[in-house]
Amino acid sequence: MTALRKRFVEDLQLHGFANSTQCVYVCAIKQLARHYRQSPDQLTEEQLRQYFLHLTQVRRVSRSNATIALCALKFFFEHTLHRPWPVLALARPPRQRSVPVVLSRQEVRQLLESVTPEVFRIYFTTVYGCGLRLSEAASLQVTDVDGQRALVRVRGKGARERYVPLPEPLLLQLREFWKTHRSRPWLFPAPKSGNPSRPLSRKSIQEAFGAARQRSGLSKHPTVHTLRHSYATHLLEVGVNLRLIQANLGHLSPRTTALYTHLTEPAWATLRAPLNQLMRNL
Repeated sequence: MTALRKRFVEDLQLHGFANSTQCVYVCAIKQLARHYRQSPDQLTEEQLRQYFLHLTQVRRVSRSNATIALCALKFFFEHTLHRPWPVLALARPPRQRSVPVVLSRQEVRQLLESVTPEVFRIYFTTVYGCGLRLSEAASLQVTDVDGQRALVRVRGKGARERYVPLPEPLLLQLREFWKTHRSRPWLFPAPKSGNPSRPLSRKSIQEAFGAARQRSGLSKHPTVHTLRHSYATHLLEVGVNLRLIQANLGHLSPRTTALYTHLTEPAWATLRAPLNQLMRNL
């Protein structure tokens, strides 16, 4: 490891970034150095400007990938190299507003019934039943489950922890599943990994979900995160307060959670009668 990389990693650690974020940021800096075949501390602001143009105009990377690259480079140049260049404020990709895919409760059941093996079925059931992100559910430990109070401790984004309600049927499923492996510390240990101290990997989770999606025959194209969207929407449909849903999801702003108010069945129902009336004589 070079002295520059070592200092960058130490700066990330001092700032409190998670290990996964540190790896992503280091990879972004390595890609920049590989692009110019030059140490990143030797680059000019104009080279950095041309690199962002290359990402967005030539490679046409997604907004999320462009944002990750920007955040990594911004931290590296501003905090590690102490170069607060204006281009770092100019290069932010435009915000994209997309409507998330939401499954009905029947579609969620249809999807979960198509999941194998059991560790993934219980994992995805927990993602939906608690409204968790992929990484939040994968990093759950046995000690995070409070069966007496029916709560789960979740380690969320930005090292923020929260407790979410644990539905009783899911608690019973988790207890039965625990009897099948009894492998601490992880609630969802990687199957046949030869290493019981390793949880399910992101790759294996996504592969299992893709296989279940194909077997289920759903016409929609959900992702693992769709289960979290569906959780929030279904709670709104049965009258749960938006503020409580915000707390369960770990959203910092209520505006983020408010998106789901437009996706509920009652919201669509208020429009159907007027629209039918408008179209009746056409």
